[in-house]
Amino acid sequence: MPSPLSRRSFLQKGSLAVAAGVAAPTILTANPYRRQAETMMVGHNGYKYRVVPGWGVLDAGKNPVNDCHEMVQDAKGRIILLTNETKNNIIIYDKSGKLLETWGHEYPGAHGLTLGGEGSEQYLLITDTDRHQVIKTDLKGRELMKFDYPKETGKYDFPTQFKPTETAINPANGDIYIVDGYGLNYVTQYDKSGKIIRSWGGKGDSNDTFDCCHGIVVDRRTASNPTLLITDRRHNALKRFSLDGKYLSTIALPGSYICRPVIHGDNIYGAVFRSTSDSYPDSGYITILDKNDKVISTPGGTEPVYQNGKLAEQRKDMDNSPFLHPHDVLVDGDESVYVAQWASKKTYPIKLERVG
Repeated sequence: MPSPLSRRSFLQKGSLAVAAGVAAPTILTANPYRRQAETMMVGHNGYKYRVVPGWGVLDAGKNPVNDCHEMVQDAKGRIILLTNETKNNIIIYDKSGKLLETWGHEYPGAHGLTLGGEGSEQYLLITDTDRHQVIKTDLKGRELMKFDYPKETGKYDFPTQFKPTETAINPANGDIYIVDGYGLNYVTQYDKSGKIIRSWGGKGDSNDTFDCCHGIVVDRRTASNPTLLITDRRHNALKRFSLDGKYLSTIALPGSYICRPVIHGDNIYGAVFRSTSDSYPDSGYITILDKNDKVISTPGGTEPVYQNGKLAEQRKDMDNSPFLHPHDVLVDGDESVYVAQWASKKTYPIKLERVG
């Protein structure tokens, strides 16, 4: 934890920025007190980005958002955004930010979004923390399956203890993993038919437990030995497990309250919703790790520095960031990064175009 002085300095910088009243044009839809996005560049060490002004901004009267929680891209290249605004829980864009389609009115706690399947058989897994369910739908919104609280594991006494935040799919066999990040912090593994295979974890401070297992992904970068990467958000870490739930290692991310890991190419990307403390508002950024699980770039945050093999605590760059509370990232084939934000003045996603 930072010293009282460093906390005070952090908050003073944010207060001065707001007090300065440097209003961004409405097309930015985020960071209302920083310079115009046309000139903003973020990132480090060959992973540098230009903020694209106005991407995805819609008529809020017709297509509003509340929290923009997560984003995925389907086989047609369409970008699918999940928001907990029930006027349109799903908003679908093309890569230019043009609106293509909306659907969904029954997901008040829409939080996690995972894409599975191939081609015309692709499907979505939506976690809903208010409904205490995971819902499988097709890409038009037709519900195909529901996962209720895992009563069979014996770890839950009643349904409202289950507040799932994210899912992951093993494409090799269709197994589905659900993390209960806002509930009891268990990971539950199902087969593709919805039958429970096993459950592990729970809340705690040991290697094999969590304090907010917010996100999960199947890491297939090493094809012969796929593993699970699971967020341990309040411990500022990602934890690696075998596919059958055995703890393997921890990736320490000091200062970073990371939401979920996203694999693209050789890298891990993640949205950090707050830095240094989960009580510091508007302090988020993006983190990018290489194939050796080392942080190489922190768009919107301080440059990553390793001392004696350990990453120094990171924080938001208060002088150069378009972000408030990043909640998820999507990386497309052009290496552009799309950032969905939580509790960020009901703003639309931010697009970062890679320039270096």
